[in-house]
Amino acid sequence: MSLYNFLYLSSIIFTLGVIGVLIRRNILIVLMSLELMLNAVNLNLIVFSRLWGNVVGQVFTIFVVTVAAAEAAVGLAIVVAIYRHKDTVNIDEVNILKW
Repeated sequence: MSLYNFLYLSSIIFTLGVIGVLIRRNILIVLMSLELMLNAVNLNLIVFSRLWGNVVGQVFTIFVVTVAAAEAAVGLAIVVAIYRHKDTVNIDEVNILKW
């Protein structure tokens, strides 16, 4: 497969993630869409790392995966706390962080 195929795939995945963040109102789906965007960036990092023949992109990918795992754990903990407090995971109905 060529470089352009991977870039097209990555752009499609990133676009799906952006659409999921902008359109959906469920916090869990928004978190999954953020993970999709991070995975699209990881794909780009690995493709360009492979193209240029160095491992810097692969090292950054490992860091991004680590941060994404921590973000998912903290995000899910916040979602559970919000659900226990408000009995909903709809973004429009959760306003506890507003003044």
